Amino acid sequence: MGETKNTSLDTVVTGFVLLGLPHPPSLRTLLFLVFFIIYILTQLGNLLILLTVWADPKLHTRPMYVFLGVLSFLDMWLSSVIVPRLILDFTPASKAMPFGGCVAQLYFFHFLGSTQCFLYMLMAYDRYLAICQPLRYPVFMNGRLCTILVAGAWVAGSIHGSVQATLTFRLPYCGPNQVDYFICDIPAVLRLACADTTVNELVTFVDIGVVAASCFMLILLSYACIVRAILKIRTADGRRRAFSTCGSHLTVVTVYYVPCIFTYLRAGSKSPLDGAVAVFYTVVTPLLNPLIYTLRNQEVKSALKRVTAGG
Repeated sequence: MGETKNTSLDTVVTGFVLLGLPHPPSLRTLLFLVFFIIYILTQLGNLLILLTVWADPKLHTRPMYVFLGVLSFLDMWLSSVIVPRLILDFTPASKAMPFGGCVAQLYFFHFLGSTQCFLYMLMAYDRYLAICQPLRYPVFMNGRLCTILVAGAWVAGSIHGSVQATLTFRLPYCGPNQVDYFICDIPAVLRLACADTTVNELVTFVDIGVVAASCFMLILLSYACIVRAILKIRTADGRRRAFSTCGSHLTVVTVYYVPCIFTYLRAGSKSPLDGAVAVFYTVVTPLLNPLIYTLRNQEVKSALKRVTAGG
């Protein structure tokens, strides 16, 4: 159990207990193995993509694959923030988390997640320029601009994570300390606050739900323009290659944004589906990203063959 300390006025929570995902005790060993395997495969898959982009000269000079390498790096860290703690839920280990640990997990989860959100939008913008403005693409998306955009996404993500963590933990926590969730995330933690959370819920709705939905709509708008441009390509092979490249990104975007929007536009919800949806975009999506990009992108598959063949 998380520790508490008594003061002359109230009981101040100094730790939280994560209740984790509801599951039958008989499935504990199986779930431990499933999530452990998912974590290992996520790390190996994303590391392979990252090393391939770095090692192959045909990829690491192109903005699209620089973004892909950054995405793999983010997926590795996001998975490490979430999954090891989740795995502990299926062991006899204590489910208690120190107050500072909860703050850190919430910050890094939103820092990395929002950076990923902005990166998806940059990847859509890159594809839009490459397909709809091919003659201007080398000017608009050069190495310097690519670096600036990636750095901007990291800075914006860090600011977002800091704002959310500060607003969440500036509130007093003096009552129950059991978080009915598998991570320290905003909606679950706010239910334990001993103060009015209206401002926090409004900021969460706007800063996460509305911003994520807006980014998603901008990405869809970019792809509407992309599809229109692709349909004008005269050769079937050209259309196929363009759809293959963009299809990978659009698939990843959909499996990330839709569950995220579902969760944070319904911040006050206590539906049992919330945990399953959150597992999908925090645990499953980082595993799917390297698979989707490897299986659907011919250039990545070719680069993997060159790297593994040693030439």
